Amino acid sequence: MCGIYTNADPIFYESRTRSLRIHGVITTVRLENLFWDVLHEIAAQERLTTSQFAVKLHDELSTLRGEVPGNFASFLRVCCLRYLSTRSQPAPVAHAPAHALAQPDDTRPRLLKTV
Repeated sequence: MCGIYTNADPIFYESRTRSLRIHGVITTVRLENLFWDVLHEIAAQERLTTSQFAVKLHDELSTLRGEVPGNFASFLRVCCLRYLSTRSQPAPVAHAPAHALAQPDDTRPRLLKTV
């Protein structure tokens, strides 16, 4: 049952630290490679580099919440999961109730490699 998870290429869950310059301040973010890959995919859709996209998320979160929570890496992971969960769902219908839009989709593509 767990083969789809346990057979994942270890490179996916190895961590990588990247430095980001946010308004002149260099900060480091450590994420697993798979999350960096997803952020890169989202950034490409926005026509931004991964770093530019992370800074944009930081700025928008700061504007919305007044400050960025202490664990920006966790926020980025949640962004990736939210992106993946909505990517394979059909576009929402304006009159559909909110609970109907949040149904899980077991047919969504899997990013994990199996060996």
